[in-house]
Amino acid sequence: MPYCGSESISVSKSFCLHIGSRTSKIIIQKTIPNSIKELLALLDHDPLIPVIAVCDKNTEQLARKILPDKDKTVHVLPAGEEHKEWPQVETILRAAKERGLGRDGLFIGIGGGVVCDITAFAASIYMRGAKLALIPTTLLCMIDAALGGKTGIGLDGIKNLAGTFYPAGTIIIVSEVLDDLPQREWKPGIAELIKTAIIDKDPSFFNELQALTNTKEILPFMEKALLVKGRIVEKDPYETLGLESERALLNLGHSFGHALESTLGPGTISHGEAVAWGIARANELGLELGITPLSRCEAITKLLKAWGFETSRDHYRKLFGGKNQAGIKFKEALLKDKKKKAGRLMFVIPASEGAVMIEENSKVTQFLDSLIAAL
Repeated sequence: MPYCGSESISVSKSFCLHIGSRTSKIIIQKTIPNSIKELLALLDHDPLIPVIAVCDKNTEQLARKILPDKDKTVHVLPAGEEHKEWPQVETILRAAKERGLGRDGLFIGIGGGVVCDITAFAASIYMRGAKLALIPTTLLCMIDAALGGKTGIGLDGIKNLAGTFYPAGTIIIVSEVLDDLPQREWKPGIAELIKTAIIDKDPSFFNELQALTNTKEILPFMEKALLVKGRIVEKDPYETLGLESERALLNLGHSFGHALESTLGPGTISHGEAVAWGIARANELGLELGITPLSRCEAITKLLKAWGFETSRDHYRKLFGGKNQAGIKFKEALLKDKKKKAGRLMFVIPASEGAVMIEENSKVTQFLDSLIAAL
């Protein structure tokens, strides 16, 4: 994975990932571009060719700080996951048309995962593919959601039912925007950071992360996470290798975590809290199967707790409102998980180094039964 030399303004570091037929340039810097001129210089985009910046109500102020609004450069979406659907895509496409964008026009997504996802999807289908740049504004989006090329929108109530693979030409990571990030918004990103460190075959990432105590020192770890995910995605850019792919390991904690989210209901806990709880369950399962060494299990649990994540299997029972149907709902949600082989569930489990994918067997079923009973 070659580093790309950069002569651009204020760049602290940049490197390139080759995802299928496209190249994504990742730029990491401390400060926000203070003008459209500086931004377009970073993006190597001709200022005479139209651009459209897509943001939501949460990131509108940042977008307007960088881009002029006199010529409808900034297109503002309503905030929230529930708006990541076709009607908002259509508003972006119409705004791009009114702005006069051609295939050489540039879509710029400025926001969290929802904004970056919907902007990338719109760019991928506008005139069969326009230029795309992303400026993620949450830790989760910086180290995970913006990278990899997967776009998607909800359809008929099903999350990401429609989507494309369309890696951004440039992703600008600006650590300065994290200064005002609410504490609750840190957790999804920290959970994904821990997940990425666990699945990395090089133990130094996880070992160094254990010493991180201050989010002000997080920038080097963000770069490590991007490089780890980048290497994995480069090997299987379009997810054609299925569960045999190393890319499947990126789902560590997500099978259990998604089932917990479905059981509790939308918005009850953050995605990061659910994933962290799911990592703890995968950790627990790995220990019972003899895959995860005790010392490794204890180190992962300690790290999760150090960042304030709940790891006990029955911690969220109180949020079920005293209903005794939680176990049934959890099992139903788990059975809907996409990671299956010949009808059997597959789980990502921490190993002595990195992680492995395992197939449901009698011991796994026994573990699941005990987990469901605890809910």
